[in-house]
Amino acid sequence: MTLAPENLGVPASVGVLGGGRMGAGIAHSFLVAGSAVTVVERDDVAAAAAWERVMAAVDKALSVGSVTGPRSRFADRLTVATDVSAFAGAGLVVEAVPEDENLKTAALLAVEAQLAADAWLASNTSSLSITGLAQALTRPERFIGLHFFNPVPVSTLIEVVTGEDTSRELADLARGWVAALGKTPIMVRDAPGFASSRLGVAIALEAIRMVEEGVASAEDIDAAMVLGYKHPVGPLKTTDIVGLDVRLGIAEHLQQTLGDRFAPPKLLRDMVAQGNLGRKSGRGFYDWKDAS
Repeated sequence: MTLAPENLGVPASVGVLGGGRMGAGIAHSFLVAGSAVTVVERDDVAAAAAWERVMAAVDKALSVGSVTGPRSRFADRLTVATDVSAFAGAGLVVEAVPEDENLKTAALLAVEAQLAADAWLASNTSSLSITGLAQALTRPERFIGLHFFNPVPVSTLIEVVTGEDTSRELADLARGWVAALGKTPIMVRDAPGFASSRLGVAIALEAIRMVEEGVASAEDIDAAMVLGYKHPVGPLKTTDIVGLDVRLGIAEHLQQTLGDRFAPPKLLRDMVAQGNLGRKSGRGFYDWKDAS
């Protein structure tokens, strides 16, 4: 794998705000494509954990042969920090903080203030309006949605979401970045839930209602979609992987914008209140305590 990002179509320097599971996956994708990557987290402990997540993904890619070369080739281009000033030289920064509009707006404003006038800014939001988030920005034409999917290293899809002010140049560049990451872009106009979240949440909410009503077990509902409709993973296991709290937040947003057909089931609210958030908490519709 060449390390000349200008030949691969990815920015030479990429920042990622947030080094959790999603942010680390985004960082890994750009890192193995040739970019120098800086991940910013809230404190030294979280930054160190982000480093470990990204390099664990690199190690796995090296072990299966999806990337080649010495580990140091990737480690030398990965930086972690605790202040957004570390993004000063980045050509692109992807925001990957939790799905809260106020939090994302504040994060995007803080990042934009550090960027050069010709840098690009993106949000990994799965449902919030790109046009709405852009309203607070000084350069909304340089802002776009890049919705990655979990687990990022093996997912082949990225939703490219254009807001009302997103420039055509940026939309075209983003399509090229996604292709350079070895993934497939789908171009989506800014709308509640975009394409993937709107469809995915609709299926997941109905599956949760079926569990709530005792129609079938979570395992059998998932099997129906995997075996009958060729989904790679059922909607309830996917909800566990995404996070029940994330699903709940998206459902609440879609209910507000699209109506009560997206009203969250009581079972979903109860599970979130109990702390059963899926894989990240060790328990959701499935038991994840022994999962790696």
